Amino acid sequence: MVIWLRTPPPAAVADRSAGAHVVIDLHDPGWPVIRHVDAALTGRDRWYLAESRAFFAARAATWDTRFGDDQPAYAAAVAESGLPVGATVVDVGCGTGRALPALRAAVGPTGTVVGLDVTPQMLAVAASPGAAAAAGLVLADARRLPFADAAVDAIFAAGLIMHLPDTVAGLRELARVTRPGGRLVLFHPSGRAALAARHGRALRPDEPLAEGPLRISAVGTGWRLVSYDDPAHRFLATAVRTPDGQGSGH
Repeated sequence: MVIWLRTPPPAAVADRSAGAHVVIDLHDPGWPVIRHVDAALTGRDRWYLAESRAFFAARAATWDTRFGDDQPAYAAAVAESGLPVGATVVDVGCGTGRALPALRAAVGPTGTVVGLDVTPQMLAVAASPGAAAAAGLVLADARRLPFADAAVDAIFAAGLIMHLPDTVAGLRELARVTRPGGRLVLFHPSGRAALAARHGRALRPDEPLAEGPLRISAVGTGWRLVSYDDPAHRFLATAVRTPDGQGSGH
């Protein structure tokens, strides 16, 4: 078995992760992240939940200290997303709740905001008075959302898609709970290239959030991609739930 501990390599050293059975990012030695486990060892669906919870649980208490400067970027992304007043919006993968106050401001007092995350420790931080006043909080897996079909008007997902073991299945589940004409907002406070550089890896054109693959995945899961912006300082893509739900499994 080949395990590749991926650190920022010198320019002359190739990234050999493509031939490894297990890939672990060690760009920051204090924050190791499992990026790949070969299917012959175990399907990603089997280790995804445990690895995600272990990673985020250990960092929940200090997450906002480390990334608190991102708050204005979240607010700006929500403001640009055109969420209607009175809407029901779910922040899937809400983490410590950084987007919840902005989402509440967008939908107003007549709207409904729900923050959903798979890690209890993250939700415990999100239950602070400021965030808790803005939204209800739910412990659940993004791959199996506890909502009825077409129950919500909008989904906000910051940094979610890149963590899911199956992008297509994840987008399909987000589409299932969103009404026709509803909105999907995919966000990250760093652009794809900047994030890849931070993790010491090369950016690939076939990644799930690259524009071409994302457009294809959207069409196949009941979404129509309407905007795509990927500069260095943020990633923001929006999609609309198609009326016929073609490709959504319904």
